[in-house]
Amino acid sequence: MAKMSRAYRVLSLTAIATFLVSLDLSIVVVARGEIEKTFGHDQANVLAWVFSAYSIAYAAGLLTAGRFADVFGRKRAFLRGLTIFSIGSVLCGLSPTAWMLVVARVIQAIGGAQLTPASIALVLPEFPVEKRTQAIAIWGSVGGLAAAIGPSAGGVLVDWWGWRSLFFINVPFCIFTVLMGRRVLRESKDENAQRKVDYPSVLFGFSGVALVVLAISQSEEWGFVDIRSGIAFVIGLMLIGGFIRRCQIVESPLLDLSLFKLPFVVASNLSGVLFSIGFIGMWLLNTTWLQQVWDYSVVRSGLATFPGPAMAALVAPFAGKYATKLGHARVLFVGALMLSFGTFMLSNFMTTDPEYVAHYLPWMLITGIGVGLSISTLSSSATAFLPPSEFAMGSALNTTTRQIGTALGSAIALTVAAPAFKQIYELGIRAADAATNGSPLVWTDETAKLDLSAYHTAWIINGVVYLTAGILMILIYRKPTNAQMISAGAKVTFED
Repeated sequence: MAKMSRAYRVLSLTAIATFLVSLDLSIVVVARGEIEKTFGHDQANVLAWVFSAYSIAYAAGLLTAGRFADVFGRKRAFLRGLTIFSIGSVLCGLSPTAWMLVVARVIQAIGGAQLTPASIALVLPEFPVEKRTQAIAIWGSVGGLAAAIGPSAGGVLVDWWGWRSLFFINVPFCIFTVLMGRRVLRESKDENAQRKVDYPSVLFGFSGVALVVLAISQSEEWGFVDIRSGIAFVIGLMLIGGFIRRCQIVESPLLDLSLFKLPFVVASNLSGVLFSIGFIGMWLLNTTWLQQVWDYSVVRSGLATFPGPAMAALVAPFAGKYATKLGHARVLFVGALMLSFGTFMLSNFMTTDPEYVAHYLPWMLITGIGVGLSISTLSSSATAFLPPSEFAMGSALNTTTRQIGTALGSAIALTVAAPAFKQIYELGIRAADAATNGSPLVWTDETAKLDLSAYHTAWIINGVVYLTAGILMILIYRKPTNAQMISAGAKVTFED
């Protein structure tokens, strides 16, 4: 009992850090306007990187950080990453210029990339194999909840204390977690690993992933066929090819390619990419519809969407339990079906008339259940049955693929829905002119003719992507063999 009590203390501490990292992926979106007011609208192009730079640096640093944690110590990596993340947060809050803010965001992301794979690697050894799926379900649901409530929480903080509070709010939580982590966490590592790192692999892996994510995330602005997107993507793929080749030939690879021989790893990573494409696309579409079409404020749109992530957080721990009993693939498939159905219904029911209870809330609840069944199941199937020596590496691989999926999903959603965004923007200009003349614009027969079908097309694409993720999981996923289960339960060397 005492051991389980300690295990859940470790889970709680790592969940706090995961919550902060996930929160900062989405929370700054709502502060864009206020940050522009501070630094000037002429800095808008620079400030666009406040979000992009974080996502790129975070995705690029994960694989390297995962191997470093396994080799040199997960507790050390977790506490170091949390400290760097905290320093980056302070620098963000104090930034005197737009470029300083972007650099500080990169520092934040590097810290986040170090602590994320280390955090799950600290949790897994504390739980027996049969309990790991449920533990990861709790860990994963915390991150998903943070990403979902980021916009509404950010809106409140910006309204009350200004945009700099978005970053300063991290600091006390980071300090608490570092102090408690020094006492509660135990060091663990791969004792058989050589204490050396193949630095060409680090260069290839970091640069390759960064360029691929850059090409994808900027494609909505540059265009998918723009020469800049093409060059970044091709060079990124070449560098990733070099990274893979190095991992094949070096004695101590940064990424153990034998992971791809495990069906549960392959299935969870492929499905994870598709899930992330659908999840970020749905989140962006829902949020922009509420704010641009229904004219909800940032805070109100966040509160309107909150039942979805709340339902996900409620369902996720039970999903972990049922995944252990019924199988990860079946639980993920049910989650994918609910997500697909919910997004198809959004496409059918959402109209320009704000009918929250009838047209939005039911599908938020259904997709929330789907997220709860999916997000934790994907994380646990990717990592719960790995050998202890590869806990952080497996987590880093899974998080990297999902970050690439997130970048791709954002680009697809924004590109497909772009015609609707343009029309709504033009309507906003007309509304501002009408308000100046004392006659606010409302939806009329004329304005209702605006073609918002692009939104509905994007929702349909998301529904298809979700369904494909579930089908792939059913087709590819295989339960770990007895030998793999024994390996996953191998004793881990702990250090005081």
